[in-house]
Amino acid sequence: MEQLKNIINTYQDIIKSAEQKLGKAKQQIYRIGTLRLILFVAGIAGVIHFWDNGWIVITGVVALTFVPFLFLVKLHNRLFYQKEYLEKKIEINRQELQAIEYDSSSFDSGEEFINPAHLYSYDLDVFGERSLFQYINRTSTDLGKKRLAAWLNTHLENKAEIEKRQKAVRELAPELKMRQRFRILGLLYKGKSADEEEIKAWADSPSYYRNHAILRALPFIVPAINIIFITLAIAGIVSGTVPGIIFVGFFLLSFAFSRGITKMQALYGKKLQILATYASLIHIIEEKEYHSAVLQEIKELVGGDKQTASQAVKKLTALMNALDQRNNMLMSFVLNGALFWELRQIMRIEAWKEKHASELPSWLKAIGEMDAYCSLATFAYNHPEYIYPQITSTPFSMEAEALGHPLMNRDKCVCNDIDIAKRPFFIIITGANMAGKSTYLRTVGINYLLACIGAPVWAKQMKLYPSRLITSLRTSDSLTDNESYFFAELKRLKLIIDKLNAGEELFIILDEILKGTNSTDKQKGSFALIKQFMALQANGIIATHDLMLGTLINLFPEDIRNYCFEAEITNNELTFSYQMKNGVAQNMNACFLMKKMGIAVIND
Repeated sequence: MEQLKNIINTYQDIIKSAEQKLGKAKQQIYRIGTLRLILFVAGIAGVIHFWDNGWIVITGVVALTFVPFLFLVKLHNRLFYQKEYLEKKIEINRQELQAIEYDSSSFDSGEEFINPAHLYSYDLDVFGERSLFQYINRTSTDLGKKRLAAWLNTHLENKAEIEKRQKAVRELAPELKMRQRFRILGLLYKGKSADEEEIKAWADSPSYYRNHAILRALPFIVPAINIIFITLAIAGIVSGTVPGIIFVGFFLLSFAFSRGITKMQALYGKKLQILATYASLIHIIEEKEYHSAVLQEIKELVGGDKQTASQAVKKLTALMNALDQRNNMLMSFVLNGALFWELRQIMRIEAWKEKHASELPSWLKAIGEMDAYCSLATFAYNHPEYIYPQITSTPFSMEAEALGHPLMNRDKCVCNDIDIAKRPFFIIITGANMAGKSTYLRTVGINYLLACIGAPVWAKQMKLYPSRLITSLRTSDSLTDNESYFFAELKRLKLIIDKLNAGEELFIILDEILKGTNSTDKQKGSFALIKQFMALQANGIIATHDLMLGTLINLFPEDIRNYCFEAEITNNELTFSYQMKNGVAQNMNACFLMKKMGIAVIND
């Protein structure tokens, strides 16, 4: 708890320091704004007052007023950016304090990733409001959000890959300043969900203008002709109106290309603006030295120590911003008439694309990977009491001491153990309603998932073999597919059997199997299913109200263990310890609860 208090104090100190800097920045913005107004008014008044004193005096007035005014505009913009940065810094640190108290409502819930047919994510509340994803998610780009969701949807099953990810998370966890800077910059200019695919589509699209030799020559021919005719006019060889006519003619001719350029801007212009943010994020990746293999691989995606990727992206951003000058009619008239500037600019953008298009997907991947790793590292940083589990290559193992559910309050959660050290092996859990069976299943499942994505887990110690996780805890019927609850459950069980028959290694977690049929049929089917699991060398946990399943230990004395969650009735009150015990449950509470609620229970 002392470590957690230090983390809370760190966040509070960051907020306090940022608030002080924000106050100073706001004061400077006000003062500079006032000074800008005074200089502007003084400049206008000075020009009017000294209008008859000649150009030298007027130039002096302009130099003393408007030049400082322009400098202050630039400084003002810089201070506004600093203000936005500090406000966002305060916001994200307040969010972390809320998250430590289990309020993750400020973070994206990943609701779009909810999939009832998924092998485990729907049952374990991985996505949606108050989900594991929302609790972990600190991504600031859509690239990172999708990457983190993909990790949670498809966990790792390879010991070496998990350990590599663990090392990366360990390395980033103490890098609070770097992680927060990455998040703040991403949040200040957040892109939209279509950005990644549309940017890649632009990168893959062929160059149109640079593929035509005549078009490539025009930006050089046009200014040369303008210079020639201006020179001839100055020399008196041609009329002074000729250069003007040629100038206007070139401007009108430039409209032949404007439609295509406008279309490109409309399709990709705003999408490519997000690259300004990406350049900053890439620079954060570039400037740091990494030790873990995964983070070094991410850095290599952006060019390693050369630090060329961020510069290249900044150059593209500058080219796109410069192209926006065409929206100013006066600038467009002057630049196109004199230089065929739009055509020159679009071909410079195409040249950039030809040079860097093949690298752009790697840069985007690096941003998404780092963003997702920063989320896992923040999760690790906020939970100093969590441990990194030992990953074993010997099937099968799922052993842990004092497992707790990460989404439950640390002061109220009752932790329990698990011990599966061979294949095949099943734990059968019996117990009363509300005693803690389902919570235990989700606790095991969530920690198993966290371990298999390289994150720390809530346990004193944990060792596991990474098989594919599959659950059936929350099967639902489907009116759309005209599918009953029972049939949906059978489909799930059939999927598990098919995967086992195909040779897949599974860790199975089931809650009250065959709920949709009568008790006799359910018991017979449950016995048959567990026997089939044993024959297929499977591992897992099954929670049930059916105490007869506890007798399966007689058939498989080395491969099944019975545990239970008991309910105690003391002084006509129902109490739960939520502590898992050995053996089969002895107390059930349905009739007791019915009586407490005034529902008559008639005994024959």
